[in-house]
Amino acid sequence: MTETQKRPLPVRIRRSTDGIPMHDLFRSAPARPARTAPTSATPAAGTATAVALPRRPPPAEPDLTERPGPAVPGWVAVLTGLTALGGAAAALWRARPLGTAELPPWQWAALAGCAVVAVVAFGGLTRGRTGSAWVLSLFGRYRGSVRRTGLVWISPFVLRRRIDVRLRHWRSEPIAVVDAEGSALRVVVLVVWSVRDTARALLAVDDHLGYLREQVEAATARVLSQLPADAFRGDAPTLRDAEAVGDALTRMLAAECRPVGVAVFSAQPTRIEYAPEVAAAMRRRQIAVLDAKHRDSVLTGVIDAVDDTVTRLTTRGLVELDDFERQALVKDLTVAFYTRSGGPADPNQE
Repeated sequence: MTETQKRPLPVRIRRSTDGIPMHDLFRSAPARPARTAPTSATPAAGTATAVALPRRPPPAEPDLTERPGPAVPGWVAVLTGLTALGGAAAALWRARPLGTAELPPWQWAALAGCAVVAVVAFGGLTRGRTGSAWVLSLFGRYRGSVRRTGLVWISPFVLRRRIDVRLRHWRSEPIAVVDAEGSALRVVVLVVWSVRDTARALLAVDDHLGYLREQVEAATARVLSQLPADAFRGDAPTLRDAEAVGDALTRMLAAECRPVGVAVFSAQPTRIEYAPEVAAAMRRRQIAVLDAKHRDSVLTGVIDAVDDTVTRLTTRGLVELDDFERQALVKDLTVAFYTRSGGPADPNQE
């Protein structure tokens, strides 16, 4: 054997993450595809995203939309009814010499027709109130909505149901949710809403007010789980930003309630507090963080004051200090300034 053959061949080991692992060499399945650079749609490994995935709101029935219902002003119905009664009275007055029993059949038909017209005219009269509407249906089919006010006539053969269309507000009971860190919270939400589409609000859902309450609870739990209640480390966004939390909650709730004809104008959390079982621990944690921030700010101010004092003394030639004397002077000044500012006598006690 030659010298080249006796020398062992070098073995190179590739430490690349793009290679095929050893356990994949014995699989019959095809190799996994090569990894691509992370984009906004595919976040890099090890990074957690707190943005909720978009979710479609429930679909709305396209054929069920509010439209004007059949109605006429009330004075027209009153005039029609009085005319019918006047015609019947005139017919009876003319037939008085002959006696009512000897009226021809066509006169009896005319009297019956006048009576029916009067009953229909006066029976369909109703009062339209400001801030409410009538939803009309006939044999289970939607026939329209009437938003007129005052005296109005609606056919007595249709089913009429009144619905409130005024601007309303609703304050929820304390809702149990958790924040991004898993801490239990109690949240009270104030919702300002109104019925925009009377047909969908009354016919697309069994109870639009109950639907709104359930959606408020679901949307609140989803929005408040994206951020922590308090930032104990750094200045990260928290749930204490009531305006941002309210805007997100309003957008989500408006999208969920639009298919049932309910318009949500505002959904604001009026109170966000920790649950009773964790309130004491979180309060102690908040106090500790505030105390640490206070100590840090005080110590920073003391260090700046000591540095300024030593610099002035040395630059003006008032004292000449070696390294040992400088360290002793800095220590004494630090203790003196820190004690005067309200800190402990020894800064090392922190």
